[in-house]
Amino acid sequence: MNTDSHLFPFEKLRVWQEARGWVKSIYAITKQFPADERFGMTSQLNRAAVSVPTNLAEGSARISKKDQAHFTHRAYSSLMECMNLLMLASDQQIFGESGLVAQRKAIASLSAQLNALYDSQIRQAK
Repeated sequence: MNTDSHLFPFEKLRVWQEARGWVKSIYAITKQFPADERFGMTSQLNRAAVSVPTNLAEGSARISKKDQAHFTHRAYSSLMECMNLLMLASDQQIFGESGLVAQRKAIASLSAQLNALYDSQIRQAK
């Protein structure tokens, strides 16, 4: 984790912690993609995955709950982009069905946490 004792606000979010670990799994997956997808699906999937915890971090620095919720929603949108890309990779037989099932489960967990965080932020914004 962190080498000093200070934790930034986003580091305290369980969903950020889980998303951070999940990004590692996406990078491991895309390392197995064919070289001709390096500038296509590989790059797009990696960027979308990195966007999930990054938007949570950026949102945590916003003062208003409405602004925080906006970035949580962006994180959710990037997560859905990843699910779509994994499904498309499976359709192209770049990614196996068993891996897709495992990723669907991980993404469902992150999705539920993001939705709960978003709902909480919206309630607090009122």
